[in-house]
Amino acid sequence: MASSPCGNSNFDSGLEIKTRSVEQTLIPLVSQITTLINHKDRPKKSERTLAAIHRVGQAVSVAVGRFVAVGEAIASENQELKDEMGQACFEARRAGDAIAQLTDVGSAMQPQTDGRVTVFSDRTGMVKAARLLLSSVTKVLVLADRIVIKQIITSRNKVLVTLDKLERVSTFQEFVQIFSQFGNEMVEFAHLTGDRQNDLKDEKKKARMAAARAVLEKCTMMLLTASKTCLRHPDCESARINKDAVFHRMRCALEQVIEIVTEARSCGENKVLPTSIYNSIKDFKGSVECLRENLHSSTPQIMASQLETLVERTEDFTDSPYTSHEQRQAILSVCQLARQDTQQLVHAWIEAQQSVHAKEATEELEVAILKTCQSISDLRRELHKVAVGRASDLLKAHGEHLPLRALKAAGAEGNLEAVAEYSQTLTEQKEQLVETCRLLCHVSGTEPLEITCIHAEETFHVIGPQIISAAQTLALHPSSKIAKENLEVFCEAWDSQLCDMALLLKEINDVFEGRRGDKRPYLSLPRPGKHSANLKTAKAVKLDAEEQTSMAKLGLELRLLSSDVDSEVEKWEEQEHDIVRQSQSLASMAYNMYLFTRGEGLLKTTLDLFHQAEVLSEEGLQLCSSLRTFSTQLVDEEKSVVITETEKLVVLCQQLQMGAKTPVQGKTATFQKVDSSIQTTRNIMTVVLSLLPISNKLNKKYKSERTSLSSLQDWGERPDASTPVKEEGALSSKNTNGFGVKSLEQHMAGLNLLESK
Repeated sequence: MASSPCGNSNFDSGLEIKTRSVEQTLIPLVSQITTLINHKDRPKKSERTLAAIHRVGQAVSVAVGRFVAVGEAIASENQELKDEMGQACFEARRAGDAIAQLTDVGSAMQPQTDGRVTVFSDRTGMVKAARLLLSSVTKVLVLADRIVIKQIITSRNKVLVTLDKLERVSTFQEFVQIFSQFGNEMVEFAHLTGDRQNDLKDEKKKARMAAARAVLEKCTMMLLTASKTCLRHPDCESARINKDAVFHRMRCALEQVIEIVTEARSCGENKVLPTSIYNSIKDFKGSVECLRENLHSSTPQIMASQLETLVERTEDFTDSPYTSHEQRQAILSVCQLARQDTQQLVHAWIEAQQSVHAKEATEELEVAILKTCQSISDLRRELHKVAVGRASDLLKAHGEHLPLRALKAAGAEGNLEAVAEYSQTLTEQKEQLVETCRLLCHVSGTEPLEITCIHAEETFHVIGPQIISAAQTLALHPSSKIAKENLEVFCEAWDSQLCDMALLLKEINDVFEGRRGDKRPYLSLPRPGKHSANLKTAKAVKLDAEEQTSMAKLGLELRLLSSDVDSEVEKWEEQEHDIVRQSQSLASMAYNMYLFTRGEGLLKTTLDLFHQAEVLSEEGLQLCSSLRTFSTQLVDEEKSVVITETEKLVVLCQQLQMGAKTPVQGKTATFQKVDSSIQTTRNIMTVVLSLLPISNKLNKKYKSERTSLSSLQDWGERPDASTPVKEEGALSSKNTNGFGVKSLEQHMAGLNLLESK
């Protein structure tokens, strides 16, 4: 790292900080040391100033002492880091002692003739000590962070060993025993990598980690059924192909996780992010707009080359057999317009270079810059419309899953010819989806979304043939229940990826329209004990890999619903309306519960989930109260619609609240309670989604009528000024359940540097 996390280049640690936890740990120290170095050099210092500087210096020294003790304890437990950690701790202690001496009040009060050196007489010494302290502390933190990486690698190695054993088993009994061990190891790996993913600063790495973890999550259930099918039908070639593909994909995903955490460069690194049209457009527009500041920032040849490279990349759209003639012509027309505008820009640019002080030339250049940027923006808009339009059409067309249904039926009948026929149909759909993901990648708008598009493309490319091999196995063994179950699992994975693609499409649209493409986390968790009187003796447990997999589909439905609710509330003109605010809160909490089904987010255990369910039910009841208040201004028929849906919501919220408070014991009962809580939350979000557009429409209608009435009153008799006017919303209360927590857990919690002032 070239500078401190606070951006002050004076503090150069010489180490790159890659995680938010290390960065956040350093910020208070940087703040304290900056206070010491930036003190005003006045000839006379008040006792208050001296005391303040002394307190800061002593706080730094004490905190460093504690920090070093923790660092030394870590070194003693990890022999491979002992020497490096010991040296860093020694340097940190020495720097802390130096700062304590330089800020000693007794020294500062002594006459300068006594030869003592203080912060006031040796500013250079303070800067040197500060740099040494920050450098050594950062090194200790980064070394400690290696332990986290080591834990992930160790966990991965355990998973790989068990994976090898699973691949070689020959009996069901042996498989069940080893898979149970594998499931526990995968849960541990999922939590370690989930925490690491949340802690990474680099958004591209976070997206790659999320993609790899999604593969592992989905493949775990596939591995179970594919292996069981192979054991039941050991001589079946299609079953073996199906199983081998799952094991290969899991190994690739495990390897990708390690590449990310260790920053190893693989031969496929450059394939992760092929240059997209969006990035080419951004680079080209940047070059064009730089001409305003510097006429020599580029050359006409370079700019022309950039444009031609950009136009070449549009061939992915124009050469596609799925692009209509009208769409192709529209793209080609905009490309031609961009070429013409760029030629005019180059002409104005050359004239401006020849007569820099001519006002006319500068104005002509500005007009040319604006026209060129506009034509490039039009090109981006046209490409976006084509890619998103095609993706939307495909999702609608594939929503009924006709080829999958036909494959299941043909396989169950043992009809190999029909399986071959419908496999061809599925292959064609797969090719369409793969190409559409490639086009979405071009217009995604951010690098993390590009990575998600690539992940979606690879997933469709892999799962399509796996479904076909599973269907072939079932057709060869139509009476096999396990072969039927195996095909069902792969079809669900396909369905799950279609749901993910729908969400990806929304996020790409959000970015294009200037809204944030990422989901904001809900950062309020219930207070421990406040909402859980009946759960004090309940054991906090985590879902294992198989349970997470079985919850995946339900979780995805919850994710889509929360996304749809967010979209609906964005349509409201009154963003501070109680209905809007409470619906947003419900959507955020529902999204948190979806993350729980993936082993991610702030909800780590089932107890956390049940607490969240209680808070969600309370917020839902608050929304019901707001809806009842809102309904008082409606006429009979409109009021009846809102009240009917509100009553449904009340029943569901009470059901969720009672379920969350009901104590259970045993793994099976706990899982059933989790399933029930998430299903009820899904039903709540479905009702909220139906209420929002109705309420918005009625709110606009009555707001318009109130405005019209107010306008008429201006012409008629005004009300008496002394008449009290009831303020709208004055009686509404804001419910604040829970307390704010940091979105990222400090995995270095024992290395606190400073006490709060």
